[in-house]
Amino acid sequence: MAKRRYFGTDGVRGRVGTSPITPAEVLHLGWAAGRVLGAGHARGRVIIGKDTRISGYLLESALEAGLSAAGVDIALTGPLPTPGIAYLTRQVGACGGIVISASHNPYHDNGIKFFSESGKKLDDETEGAIDALMSEPMSTVGPEALGKAERLIDALPRYAEHCRNTLPPGVRLDGLKVAVDCANGAAYQVGPLVLRELGAEVTGTGIEPDGFNINRESGSTYPQTLCQLVKECGADVGIAFDGDADRVVLSDAQGRLVDGDGILFILSQYRHQRGDCEGVVGTLMTNLGVEVACEAQGIKFVRARVGDRFVLEELLSRNWTLGGETSGHILSLDRSTTGDGLVAALAVLEVMQKTGKSLAELVEHLQVFPQELVNVSTEHPRPAELLDQPLVTEAVKSCEKQLGSQGRVVLRASGTEPLIRVMVEGEDSARVGELARVLADQIRAVG
Repeated sequence: MAKRRYFGTDGVRGRVGTSPITPAEVLHLGWAAGRVLGAGHARGRVIIGKDTRISGYLLESALEAGLSAAGVDIALTGPLPTPGIAYLTRQVGACGGIVISASHNPYHDNGIKFFSESGKKLDDETEGAIDALMSEPMSTVGPEALGKAERLIDALPRYAEHCRNTLPPGVRLDGLKVAVDCANGAAYQVGPLVLRELGAEVTGTGIEPDGFNINRESGSTYPQTLCQLVKECGADVGIAFDGDADRVVLSDAQGRLVDGDGILFILSQYRHQRGDCEGVVGTLMTNLGVEVACEAQGIKFVRARVGDRFVLEELLSRNWTLGGETSGHILSLDRSTTGDGLVAALAVLEVMQKTGKSLAELVEHLQVFPQELVNVSTEHPRPAELLDQPLVTEAVKSCEKQLGSQGRVVLRASGTEPLIRVMVEGEDSARVGELARVLADQIRAVG
């Protein structure tokens, strides 16, 4: 596959005002995407959604102009979770969907994510075709063929209805007190709305976006705010989304965090009891406790590379439905085509309501293995090459021997920074920390 200039692991992302997130480049990107996504359609239409960043207005206008120049119509939703755009793209028969968001990053970053007409993230071939067109000069269709833009005024209620309908008939949240932190992001309206429509008593925070406060000391990447809110308002459970609401983490009634690993454990065990869970896909970073718990029940467990697109690829290749990441990207392909924080949260609330158990009770049998993460900075031009150095490989073998079958070592080069990420996991916290430091020192010695 040819090296791509613009696309990273999840669309195009960067600091606003610097390449590639400049008005001129995003205009060109809109045109390129329109050419590729609209190919084969007599009059294609692309849906554009966004989170609450101030730069969303700028980038939305640039994308709209580029798509129009390519002869593609545009439907604007305004602020809506990333999975909401995936759903609507498929539901209204659009030829593609675009989300303007940098997910859990601070407000000064932004990005462009794409969905195919089926509501799935673009495959490498399609991304490559758009990337290649960025090197060609823009052209404009004739005036009679220019794309038109409209506001999709019922986008939020359509997506809200979809989320409610992912619960089985008759399942409601009456009697449940829920605290929700929407990170001042894309779920600030729809998250509390859906929970209340299902009968929950909701206390919300992170629901007053101003264009600058998205993810600021809030949301799934800063769960302290949620855990404190749960204790203050006496909620039964807490829910925290990230800026574009494709991630979710939870808090139990005592203010203890339940991350994506805990959510994956709950859903896999519940589905297994119903005879509906052949296998689960985690990542290299999923806690060993989830794998042990799955294997104890006869549930197959495999690990994908870090990144929800790799989890999705593994699920599709095996025809499984459940997978996710520690960060809270949870995929339930029987309910959504992509990671959906609100749908995942509702699935856990469903388990609580159907079993009568609290969140704490649902995770009490998950053995969370101690895990030590160390980021090692390096000036090596190709950090991944350090992982093949004899001193490093021998150190890894030594650590794995000491950990035995109840432990793991994961070394990986960061895709965005000059770092080697060291993760050691095992039964003994002190030993895990010691081995992680030994590995980090060996990498520094060769790097």
